Amino acid sequence: MPDRRIPTGRPSSPLPLRVRPRRLRRTPALREWVAETDVEVRRLVYPIFVRPGTGRPRPIPSMPGIVQYTIGDLADLGRALQQEGIRAVLLFGVAAKKFPDGREAWARDGVIPAAVRALKRAAPELVVTTDVCLCAYTSHGHCGVVRNHEVANDATCDLLGRVAVAHAEAGADVVAPSAMMDGQVARIRSALDDEGHEATALWAYATKHASAFYGPFREVEQSTPSFGDRRGYQMDPRNGREALRELVLDELEGADLLMVKPALTSLDLLARARFRVSIPLAAFQVSGEYAMLKWAAERGVFDEAAAVRETLIALRRAGADLIVTYFARDVARGAGTPR
Repeated sequence: MPDRRIPTGRPSSPLPLRVRPRRLRRTPALREWVAETDVEVRRLVYPIFVRPGTGRPRPIPSMPGIVQYTIGDLADLGRALQQEGIRAVLLFGVAAKKFPDGREAWARDGVIPAAVRALKRAAPELVVTTDVCLCAYTSHGHCGVVRNHEVANDATCDLLGRVAVAHAEAGADVVAPSAMMDGQVARIRSALDDEGHEATALWAYATKHASAFYGPFREVEQSTPSFGDRRGYQMDPRNGREALRELVLDELEGADLLMVKPALTSLDLLARARFRVSIPLAAFQVSGEYAMLKWAAERGVFDEAAAVRETLIALRRAGADLIVTYFARDVARGAGTPR
């Protein structure tokens, strides 16, 4: 006896397929017309390493295409960046001499204040931002004052305020504290305001993870800690709710912009933070991410321009208003737009 649950006879004709998303993917013109996300050059920030002394730009072996500049290089570099459409740079200094307290970091004639002055003279429309931290200047490699083998939070905040003021006096448009000290934003804001720099903007590295992707940067800056690690103050990558708390706290303390780093491991945080904070949100595609993409492309794993573009689009799609990336100049020069 046949099973009556099984339909018999000719199958009915399928309904017409009215919803066809592929219609708007059919040609390059259609795809460009309806694209939701793009990576405008104006949203990219170019990191620059500046070392003391003179001489030609010094290549960085672990970061192909990236160099250490001297002050004498910066006028030509600033003008070139403006012509390429780059709107902003983020400066990192290389110390001539390191001290336990990192005192060279707040020297008025130090490498970063000199770099700021050189760039603002040559390229006045360039937004000059500066990293505010002590790790590149301390003899022990930690981001602040060390007492009893621990980084002293409040004493470090006081020194970060001095660094920020030195950079603002030189003409920095934006200072960017990255030491991950509790209360650093409020302390720096107070120091800037007390010295008459109310107009200097503050860009907080609000969520800076204790990451494996900082290796090339630490090689350039010679800032690997001589003991322990930075997990006592940098963010635990496992903690998403805590990361959001840090972002909200920095906004409340007076930050004008916020940053997460590394970029690709923080996509979820960008997406969640976009609905929690109201000020501009940035992602830092750090040295290890840059090196990873560069070395893979050089070995033929993928097309470099297409891979870079895809990662930057992902950051924008997740919610980043700005992206700090060593690929900024490549993108500005039109190095590939995948179709």
